[in-house]
Amino acid sequence: MTGHSASAKLLVIACGALAREIVWLQKLNGWNQIDLQCLDAELHNRPKLIPQKLREKIKQNRAKYEHIFVAYADCGTGGEINRVLAEAGETVERLPGAHCYSFYAGEQRFTEIAEQELGTFYLTDFLVEHFDRLVIKGLKLDKYPELRDQYFAHYRLVVYLSQRQDAGLVARAKHAAAFLGLEFRHEAVGYGDLQNGLQEQILKIE
Repeated sequence: MTGHSASAKLLVIACGALAREIVWLQKLNGWNQIDLQCLDAELHNRPKLIPQKLREKIKQNRAKYEHIFVAYADCGTGGEINRVLAEAGETVERLPGAHCYSFYAGEQRFTEIAEQELGTFYLTDFLVEHFDRLVIKGLKLDKYPELRDQYFAHYRLVVYLSQRQDAGLVARAKHAAAFLGLEFRHEAVGYGDLQNGLQEQILKIE
């Protein structure tokens, strides 16, 4: 969903991994004030590229919108996304937290989960659906399966933080955990601070 609609006052620049969730929340809540533009979800594996991509996207759209909201957490950029937002000024904000896992679960619940087992690998609906492309092929485990034990040597658990109620996705998440040789746990967390953060932005422009 791209382009600038006449009624939109808010541009959401999002990770491609959040696109379907944001579109669903738009339809559910009737948020016609939002335009959505996404960066490639493949950047999930290359977080150092995210800040400059965001900087360019903000610059391209700054004159077209009253407000811009960045639907990224820190996402492994070491604070660089915050620096991009500081350059852009007060009308550009982002989602809270370090990762999408934390804003889906909520900061408090995510901290509790993380403290229970530091060696946790997290999945969301998007990551379950694209596990083969982003994890197996993305980490070249299809070509070099021996790398699995190197990459995941310090992990003990897979926690699937689901947005939708879908037994098929739960089964696929269990299969992913088995592929990685890790224990599995499922927590249905919904949309958490993604929904809350968008709602706050809508209230600001009304």
